[in-house]
Amino acid sequence: MASAAPILPQGPIAAINTTPLIDVMLVLLIMFVITIPAATNSVDIDLPAEGVTPPAVPDSIKNKVVLTSQGRILWNGIPVTRPQLAALLLQTTRMPVEPELQFEPSADATYDKTLHVLDTIKASGVTRFGFVGNERHRAFEK
Repeated sequence: MASAAPILPQGPIAAINTTPLIDVMLVLLIMFVITIPAATNSVDIDLPAEGVTPPAVPDSIKNKVVLTSQGRILWNGIPVTRPQLAALLLQTTRMPVEPELQFEPSADATYDKTLHVLDTIKASGVTRFGFVGNERHRAFEK
């Protein structure tokens, strides 16, 4: 009894074996996902929650920090350095009633300088903080 030989196609197979191609693509995809750095340059700011009522007695003392387009920091109109700003902010946090801190960066101020000032403000532990002057930037090239 003769064994039955498998039937083989006559001539070469025209289909491309895509399994190795898919394997290489998956390995490359995994390598790209692993090597992409996570975005760690964020500034966490505690924003006031909705429905929170303001204190019964409003605080009339407000301090304003302005960042100019030249990168200068102004504390209530007086130029200060970052260490001086940190010391002033530390003094305000030790007051019986913490005054409101208003931050107004110039439209031409660099993001890097703005981030440094925000880091200084956050490190000081200021809790009453707000941005002012943003309403003038609402209209974009009309």
